[in-house]
Amino acid sequence: MDELMLEAYHHATAFDGAWQDEVHLVFSEREKSRYRTTTERGQELGWFLPRGIVLSDGDALLCDNKEIVLIRAANESLTEAYSDDPHLLLRAAYHLGNRHVNLQILAGALRFPRDHVLEDMLKGLGIGVRAIDDAFTPESGAYASVPREHADAHSHGHTHSHSHSHTHS
Repeated sequence: MDELMLEAYHHATAFDGAWQDEVHLVFSEREKSRYRTTTERGQELGWFLPRGIVLSDGDALLCDNKEIVLIRAANESLTEAYSDDPHLLLRAAYHLGNRHVNLQILAGALRFPRDHVLEDMLKGLGIGVRAIDDAFTPESGAYASVPREHADAHSHGHTHSHSHSHTHS
């Protein structure tokens, strides 16, 4: 089969809802600017996107052969931290943010990739934790709050990676 190569990035609403194929990707795959995978129909797919774009569930990729590939957020192994006490959830969010953890914020709960060390920390704060399998859609961060339709026209090339390490004495 011919490899599909990305021609452009378009949000799914830019299309009439029709697509030819789809891919199911976990968050760590959807945040890559360069990636190769296989679609549901078994077609090889590769893309090269501007840095900072994170593919969301329902986004689409327009390939050089004009096929549209729909992006679906795949289920992944997550921890859900929960509490009826908003103050405890704020404390949990603070401590997870201090560790640069990707975090999905829900009413009464926080989700993040499974990590037993973080689970133990939260339990020590009095937060309930449970293992779940679900699609992960973390907060994009304050610098990504520009609406997507304006992001390309107003991009200034600024990115900030959180993959660095910190040491605290």
